Amino acid sequence: MPARIGVVTFPGTLDDQQALRAAAAVGAEPVALWHKEQDLHQVDAVVLPGGFSYGDYLRAGAIARFSPVMDTIIDAARGGLPVLGICNGFQVLCEAHLLEGAMIRNGDLHFINRDVTLRIENNRTAWTSDYEAGAEAVIPIKNMDGRFVADEHTLDALEAEGRVLARYTANPNGAARDIAGITNAAGNVVGLMPHPEYAIDDLTGPHPGPGTDGLPFFTSILKSLVSA
Repeated sequence: MPARIGVVTFPGTLDDQQALRAAAAVGAEPVALWHKEQDLHQVDAVVLPGGFSYGDYLRAGAIARFSPVMDTIIDAARGGLPVLGICNGFQVLCEAHLLEGAMIRNGDLHFINRDVTLRIENNRTAWTSDYEAGAEAVIPIKNMDGRFVADEHTLDALEAEGRVLARYTANPNGAARDIAGITNAAGNVVGLMPHPEYAIDDLTGPHPGPGTDGLPFFTSILKSLVSA
């Protein structure tokens, strides 16, 4: 029986189908989850995809955090369930206090939609183990509220504890300390602002390639689940 990766759809989610496709591409069973259901249907991991949940009203991710499915996900994540939040999903994880920090408007106040290069700082999580530490990956980014911020004490703690997952090599939005992604202390909850689900094959990935630099996020979790 293949590992089951659930992908949550909130009102306003855009990238759920791409996340489901990425899960299927690595041999997992993709499972669509609806935000009003608290039942996770026995999935082994969860992806909170990108988009504009609830139209980004109030703050990006602030309303989605209170969807019924999040009650179950928050409890399960604290119990060890692997959870990946991509873009809006990262914002939801911050709003749910599963990850520290917050997202504010990009530094130039413009929507950003382009490929960026990341440096993988932490390959010890369930979602990044297939990367070499220090590896660079070209992955698309598309957001308006993608600038990661936190107070200096929190930033120092993230650095000291090795919980900075990835940094931009050329910071596109003014994110604090070039941070593109972070993890919780246990390494099962990961937030990433760029979109690895759009870089899983040469046909639809960044051009000119490599077009598959996002794929290790999904092969990593599959290997973690199979070996568990």
